[in-house]
Amino acid sequence: MPTTEFSTSLITDLYQLTMAAGYFTHRCNNQGSFELFVRRVPKNRNYLLTAGLAECLEYITSLKFSESDIEYLKSLTVFKNVGAEFFDYLRNFRFTGDVWAMPEGTLVFGNEPIIRVTAPLIEAQILETYLLSTINFQTLIATKAARIVRAAHQDGKKRSILEFGTRRAHGGVAGTYAARSAYLSGFTGTSNLAAGKRFGIPVYGTAAHAWTLAFGDELTAFKKLYEVFPDTSTLLIDTYDTLKGAENACKLGAGIKGVRIDSGNLAEQSFKVREILDKAGLNQTKIVVSGDLNEFSITELIKRGAPVDTLGVGTELATSRDLPALGGVYKLVERVKDDGTTQFTAKFSSEKITYPGIKQVFRHYGSNGEYLGDTLGLANESIPTNSRPLLVPVIKNGEITEYGKVSLESSRAYAAQELANLPKEYHSFSENILYPVLTSIALNELLEEVKAKLNQ
Repeated sequence: MPTTEFSTSLITDLYQLTMAAGYFTHRCNNQGSFELFVRRVPKNRNYLLTAGLAECLEYITSLKFSESDIEYLKSLTVFKNVGAEFFDYLRNFRFTGDVWAMPEGTLVFGNEPIIRVTAPLIEAQILETYLLSTINFQTLIATKAARIVRAAHQDGKKRSILEFGTRRAHGGVAGTYAARSAYLSGFTGTSNLAAGKRFGIPVYGTAAHAWTLAFGDELTAFKKLYEVFPDTSTLLIDTYDTLKGAENACKLGAGIKGVRIDSGNLAEQSFKVREILDKAGLNQTKIVVSGDLNEFSITELIKRGAPVDTLGVGTELATSRDLPALGGVYKLVERVKDDGTTQFTAKFSSEKITYPGIKQVFRHYGSNGEYLGDTLGLANESIPTNSRPLLVPVIKNGEITEYGKVSLESSRAYAAQELANLPKEYHSFSENILYPVLTSIALNELLEEVKAKLNQ
């Protein structure tokens, strides 16, 4: 029956709970390990930047089923033959397993596990949908944001980059986490107050076109705004005519912090507005531009030498318009059988082959810290020379570890270092360059063993 209650535990696919009921009924709940990964980096990206782990950890450690959740499930016809004991199990559900993950802000490539979950099979299975939804979306946005930051700073000038995308995002929650992902990747701040309050991200913004329209004439509107916000006023000057708007802004004097252009030929107008401001002695007044900006249009602005100080990026970022979805998957890689031995699992279907066993990713680096490539190996392999393992334990026995208690500011600094260590060619917006990811001898041997057993 419909209800106004919103339950995080039911943000999942039905088959997660039908499988859980089936596992429970057949007493198939030994420990299993799942890995979440992207099979390949999309063709219009050369890397992915991981994000979303913080939300995943919060979800995993707080997951429980309320009485109304259970009553709803019991009302579904599909569960009519499921015994009451399963619903009693859900009433007492808590995650008790372990989670290893790449820290937020890690560069990741094809087939590399971003998260590994080891827990009783039911517990690990139920997490699938939420983890995929969270990691797929936030990694998608963080990657797009990293490209935009790269574009904005490509001439060495450290421009401010503001996230304005919530109004075009796929809902308010998505917009809030898009703001977080953008900040993780190097954006200066956001217009989203919820993101500011929850994550401590700097917030920006003063007034929209409606303010100017509400006061009848532009100069009056500017004066009224300046009276209330004398220290932070950025005047939106393109409601009627951008150049006349700049001239009106100049009439308020040297206190104006910035002017914003949101339409038209941004490069051309920015030159003319800069000339008007400088002629009036407003050399310190910043020019902010916005309006469907992305890494390509920003690159063009900078190539033309546009005198732009701040960039406002919204729709193109919050929807990742040129790559609106990421195809991460969550696959069982091994499980403990009733006799205590390990069964290694893998898929061999066309173009969807997976590697068996729990794994680790080893990142290799040169003497200057620059990344040379990765090796995908088994979790118990020795760390190669001049390499580091990327997956760390973030949940142990259902509790978040110190590795999982990393601040957003720390993750932001880590992401910046990751991107700095990536060779220049992988930052290209136009060329697809494949980052080298090798598979270890031990992993390949295990794959062949599993294949051989399957074919017996």
